[in-house]
Amino acid sequence: MKLFLITFEAVFVLLGIGVLGFWVIGRRRVAGATLSFLSSLATDIALPFLVLGNLIRDFSPRDFPGWWRMPLWWLGFSVISLLLSLAASFAVRREIRPEFRMSLFYQNGIFFPLVILSGLFGLDNQYLVVLFVFMALHPSLVFSTYTLFYQGRIQKEKLNWRRIANPVLITTLIGITIGLSGVSRHVPGFVLSILTMVGAMATPLFMLILGGNIYNDLMFREDGKRRFYAADVVKFVAVKNVVFPLVFLGLLVLLRPDNTTAFIVLLQAAVPPITAIPILAERCGGNRAVASQFIVGSFAFGVVSIPAMIYVFSMFFPVF
Repeated sequence: MKLFLITFEAVFVLLGIGVLGFWVIGRRRVAGATLSFLSSLATDIALPFLVLGNLIRDFSPRDFPGWWRMPLWWLGFSVISLLLSLAASFAVRREIRPEFRMSLFYQNGIFFPLVILSGLFGLDNQYLVVLFVFMALHPSLVFSTYTLFYQGRIQKEKLNWRRIANPVLITTLIGITIGLSGVSRHVPGFVLSILTMVGAMATPLFMLILGGNIYNDLMFREDGKRRFYAADVVKFVAVKNVVFPLVFLGLLVLLRPDNTTAFIVLLQAAVPPITAIPILAERCGGNRAVASQFIVGSFAFGVVSIPAMIYVFSMFFPVF
């Protein structure tokens, strides 16, 4: 029960920041156009600094001899997630299948696990380095493949190959190189302090942005029309928050990887979609509103489902 409560508190912190973003935008204290600037600040500066700072400080081949297996585990996770997403999408109407599939496939694999791991084990723990190495290629996957979910539709934006070499991937490679070369001990302390302080903005920024986007999508429409997809959201939440983690937990029990790897994989399966899904859907001429509602539903239910899945996981793998 203690494990459940600690995880519940960590997820609830994210919910609270998201609600604050909803309130700030709703009260017009921040213009909606400002969200794009904040998103760029979080994605291109704060998150890369967070990744680089943690890798420089904590990564070394001596402490993590199996680090090179993490991208392989991520690849296997992504393949299985894609198959599950494609299969589950037939439960909804054809016109919203791209949003359904994309929201299932692109998990919020950094921010939610980051807060949960910090809540469970403190800011300095072995899981964070493994998390960043595991997720190194994920942003590149998102930006290079999201248009494929809208094949056959008129797209507002073509595939931008420059986004494959995104700041997160670059800083991850730099951090791994520094760790492998053994020069991390020569990095000045003030540089690590800058990386840590700027990186700490990433998670709050993303959750504030999510709250603001939810307000704009659900509460404020220029045409005055609002449409809610309650039945589809229930289906999505059932698949994303329950079926996904249970399927991967079953696979983990069969494969029996080390505890750290298993916990990272379980978190990836249990967390909600990335907050950028509505923006990506809009760029491709998709339904931004339903994508936002998928995120809201998964996020809200995740306050209970994520702690519950971690508790079930602890029955098969030691967490502490």
